[in-house]
Amino acid sequence: MLQELSIQDFAIISKLSLSFQTGMTVLTGETGAGKSIIIDAMSLLTGSRGGVDYIRAGANKAILEGQFDFPENKEPLLEVLEELGIECEEGVILIQRDLTSAGKNICRVNGRLVNLAGLRSIGEHLVDIHGQHEHQELMDEDKHLGLLDEFGGKKLAELKEHYALAYQKYTEKLNLYKKRRKSEKEFAQRVDMLTFQVSEIEEAELVRGEEEQLEEEVKLLSNYQSILTALAASYEALSSEEDSTLSRIHSAMDNMEKIEEYSDSFAQISETLTNSYYILQDVASELSQQLDFQEFDEERLNEVEERLDTIYQLKRKYGEDIDTILDYYEEISEELAQMSTSTGTLEELELEAKQLRKNAWAKGLLLREERIAQAKLLEKEILKELKELYMEKAQFEVRFTENEKLRLSPEGIEQVEFYITSNPGEPLKPLVKVASGGEMSRIMLALKTIFTRSKGKTSIVFDEVDTGVSGRVAQAIADKIYQIAQSSQVLCITHLPQVAAKSDAHYFIEKEVKNGRTETNVRILDSEERVQEIARMLSGEKITELALEHARELLE
Repeated sequence: MLQELSIQDFAIISKLSLSFQTGMTVLTGETGAGKSIIIDAMSLLTGSRGGVDYIRAGANKAILEGQFDFPENKEPLLEVLEELGIECEEGVILIQRDLTSAGKNICRVNGRLVNLAGLRSIGEHLVDIHGQHEHQELMDEDKHLGLLDEFGGKKLAELKEHYALAYQKYTEKLNLYKKRRKSEKEFAQRVDMLTFQVSEIEEAELVRGEEEQLEEEVKLLSNYQSILTALAASYEALSSEEDSTLSRIHSAMDNMEKIEEYSDSFAQISETLTNSYYILQDVASELSQQLDFQEFDEERLNEVEERLDTIYQLKRKYGEDIDTILDYYEEISEELAQMSTSTGTLEELELEAKQLRKNAWAKGLLLREERIAQAKLLEKEILKELKELYMEKAQFEVRFTENEKLRLSPEGIEQVEFYITSNPGEPLKPLVKVASGGEMSRIMLALKTIFTRSKGKTSIVFDEVDTGVSGRVAQAIADKIYQIAQSSQVLCITHLPQVAAKSDAHYFIEKEVKNGRTETNVRILDSEERVQEIARMLSGEKITELALEHARELLE
């Protein structure tokens, strides 16, 4: 459930904070007041795409924040949060999204940065926004199968997963067969080339980071004489038997120790000389050890240069550095392994593909059988809901196309299309061709009612789903939305007074000009203000006493 929503510098909203409760909340106001902007903000908070156009003119960024609690069926959401490494305390999810003028999107969930895909995977379990785009989904027959699958239960989902795996195995084998059939010569050449490349890289026994170490070693060996001379000269300057730097500093240290008790400054100088003496003594010792270690190994220099030459040769062929070469090695090794396990004859590959196709088809038949069973249930549920929405004479069917060519597809072995008629005696026709706007609204609302019972979303947003209806149908839609609100939090943008009167809470959205700029404001209406707003929705700008009386009747 959405508890709090905060919006800053978003479109024509300067700053806005809203609190929401359970039940049914409506948002009303004049056209263009900014109702849809609030829905846009919720949509962005749950993972939809957004750009700089949303940022209020003159602002550097827009900031959206939402506080949600967990849905009843919280296990799927917890799995997503765990995968993203997000911790939740007290069952609360805090989402913040910043849109910057530089085009960056910064998304945080409980303080942790997530990408847009991660935010979307969380948002799918929190909010279901139902607007005009879903009418378009109903108007596309290719989407009907997905709607049926959404209605289907756990068994259908499992069968669909089994089919998808079988179909994937079949298509992979089929593609390999086609590739082999197209050119066995090319296939053999590819195997030979990959075998050579894998062998060449394996023989080199590359180690990540070794190139830098070898280059450092070459630098030392190539400059042996210069290094030896510098080390010897440095050691001589510090530790020569005659007049060395160390002996001079030691003398100064002894002299200062004699007078350090007379002044803090003398004591500080004495301490500094003492520290310097022992530090330089350690340096002289380290120089002596380095001189002992120095040894010119021409054979080792040749070995390192040959090794580096091998690495450079491989870089010219396979990548700009050792990491890239090894990544490429892993890639071609996997490809070669797949090709090597399929080195059978073309006839054997064809037989394997046929067997996998047979298996996929069998899985597809099981999936089809379950879909048909679920379709019958969906038909009954849809008709029941439509009856309550004054389409009691309607007939609704989920029709499966006959697949005469036995064609497999990623979704199954059939296509599905919704058919309907709202007039008795008329034949059923495709929904996309015969449904009016008002009928489409009611059908979509019926589907949403059914899906809500099975999916248990925490918040449902209806964005002007009552378009194209009036009278008793409008009242039926209001009743249906209120019914949904008994099991889920519902936020509803509406132009219908019947819907507004049915709500548990009523927000009014209006525009006003402050300091020469347009801003959107939102306020919750009290009892008398609700009467005034519903009367305005009934009669327009001029509110009559009759409209006020009608508004009170609706609220009662």
